Amino acid sequence: MFAGKEKTSSNLAWHRPQSAISLQEEELMQNSARAAPNATDPIEKLRLLCLSRGATGILALGRLFRRMDNNGNKKVSKEEFVQGLMETGLEMSTKEAEETFGRFDTDKSGNISLDELIKQIRPPMSESRRDIVKKVFKKFDKTGDGVITIDDIRSVYSVNSHPLYMSGEETAEKVMNRFLANFEVDGTADGRVTLEEFMNFYSGISVSIDNDCYFDLMMRQAYKM
Repeated sequence: MFAGKEKTSSNLAWHRPQSAISLQEEELMQNSARAAPNATDPIEKLRLLCLSRGATGILALGRLFRRMDNNGNKKVSKEEFVQGLMETGLEMSTKEAEETFGRFDTDKSGNISLDELIKQIRPPMSESRRDIVKKVFKKFDKTGDGVITIDDIRSVYSVNSHPLYMSGEETAEKVMNRFLANFEVDGTADGRVTLEEFMNFYSGISVSIDNDCYFDLMMRQAYKM
């Protein structure tokens, strides 16, 4: 969900133990927006444009391209790639979109893998951060099929340390619903979250957290690990 439906730091609901949440989210968006026009690498520019929309920017882009994969081959053509970027409303010209596609299309087949596309756009995460995100996901994924449900998250995710709940500004239900809405960013409320989507979401949050131990603490407190 991009063009005309931008999420600001005030309505992005993600959990952090301290009340610096909104300031760090806003800083991430502003820094990415300032850096994007000066980025010379097309992949880096696309990453920054996504992050300028907040922690869910890359998650939303991934869902958009998945939705466009009508035949289920997990590939996207140049035409689909350019069209998808235009639909997002990201400030990237057709020429820039085509150049970006060329960077991904290393074998010159005219198609790129959706999995590789998202992996390259996603901000790098340390191995320890990836491990804790995977551990949280696996805690819910009882069947091992790589898919969990919104209800699974709701049953364990804790809002007790969320600053808006702690201050009394919002009820536990409102904080919870706003957090869960992050996983339905393209408007498709299918109630399902894949490991890739879970990782995409937390890679956006990870960018604004400098300390690995703090990230680990955030995840453990949020999911009662």
